[in-house]
Amino acid sequence: MSDFGVVLLPSTAAALRSEKVLQQANLQIRLIPVPRELSSNCGIAVRFTWVDRDDVEAALARAQVDYEAILPL
Repeated sequence: MSDFGVVLLPSTAAALRSEKVLQQANLQIRLIPVPRELSSNCGIAVRFTWVDRDDVEAALARAQVDYEAILPL
């Protein structure tokens, strides 16, 4: 199992908003360039610890942040 996951986002604005939302939820995240093997409209992804996947998804849903996918890294 992967240690990290990424949230692929549709825009830079969504990436910055998701960063704020996830930090406010006290989740350890980092903005990273989208890995080459993954596709995204935006060049920025949010990396997080995979065990926090459900919390990441819930926080983004509560804040109504649109994302393309949540994938293991």
